[in-house]
Parts: sequence; C-alpha cells; structure tokens
Amino acid sequence: MSPRSASVNEELRRRSRERLLQSAVELVAERGYEATTLGDIADRAGAARGLVSYYFPGKRQLLQSAVHRLMYLTLYAALEREPRSDCGRERLARAIDAILGLLRDEPLLMRTHMAGILTAEGFVQCPEQQRLAELLRDALVRYGSADPNADYPLLRAHLMGAAVAILLPGAPMPASRLRAELFQRYGLDWELGVPPDGGPPGGTIPSSPSHP
Repeated sequence: MSPRSASVNEELRRRSRERLLQSAVELVAERGYEATTLGDIADRAGAARGLVSYYFPGKRQLLQSAVHRLMYLTLYAALEREPRSDCGRERLARAIDAILGLLRDEPLLMRTHMAGILTAEGFVQCPEQQRLAELLRDALVRYGSADPNADYPLLRAHLMGAAVAILLPGAPMPASRLRAELFQRYGLDWELGVPPDGGPPGGTIPSSPSHP
C-alpha cells in the first residue's frame, strides 16, 4: 500500500480536529463544563486521547475554539440562507440576530464560554475565532463602515455586552429589548434579519442619524 499523500493527511487531521470541536460543544451543552473531561470529548469524537493534547493546550482553549466554530457556522448559515441578500444592512441584521439566537438556544454553553473568556487565559486567538471575525468584518464592510478594523472590536463589544445581559443569572434582559438597542445603534429597521414576534418593544425604533 502506497503512503498517503500530504494533502490526504492534512484532510484527515482537519476532520479529526472538527470532530473534537463538535464533540466539545455537544458534551458541554449536555453536561456542563466541569462534568466534561478531555477523555469524554476524545471518546465522543472517536479519537485517541493524545490527539486532544496535540491540537489544544487544555480544555478551556478547546471549548473556546469549539464555541467560536459554532458561532462561525451559525453566522455563515444566517448570512447565506435563502433568499440570499447582498444588502449590507440586511446582512448586519442577520449577523446580530444569529448571535442573539445562539445565546437564546444555547444558554449553558454560551455562559460557560463567556466565563472562560474572563479567566486568566483570556481570549483565544484560534483559527475559528479568526474566521468568525472575518465574517463580522465583511458584514461591516458591506454595511458601509469606513474603518472596519476599528468598527469590528466595537461590534464585538456590543455583542458581548448583549451576551452578558441575556445570560446574567437571576436578572436576564429580554433578547428583543437588546435587539432593539443594537438595531437602533446601527440604524437598522426592525423588519430586517429575523424579527421576533410581537414587534419592537415600546413601539417603533427611531433611526440612528449616524448609520451609513
């Protein structure tokens, strides 16, 4: 049998990494962070346990990469769903709705992710996070941002603030209220993206004078 080519080996490594990331998301969503071990993740992925350490320095870094991948996939699906739109304001609205929807649908997972970002290890600059950042930057470019490299950290900060508000135990804010605030900030019509039932809280949203 001839040896595998470099490209085949690279594809196998990519698939193994993807399975580990997917398994991490599934298990932490099911059991919580503390109850999930690296061995559990490797077993769910059908991978050797040593492979986890080969790709990731620890469980916290693995989970951050896994959640960033989930956010990227969720955001990509929202931006590309039919009917596809090249309108910058529609795409930014879809991006905001995709993140808010993930916070609504996966509260345990996203709360664990936010807690990890605030630990001493901080924010992991992994390939999954970079792909997510590129999607958000592209949404800002299409929206009309004159300086997407400066505006992206602000958008990320607004979304992280919304995450804290939605996920705060005991005193969560309604996602629809936070959506209204974000849409007003960026001058987006409520009907863009995936508007929740019931219309905007408190009636219509005034347009921001600063949007492109």
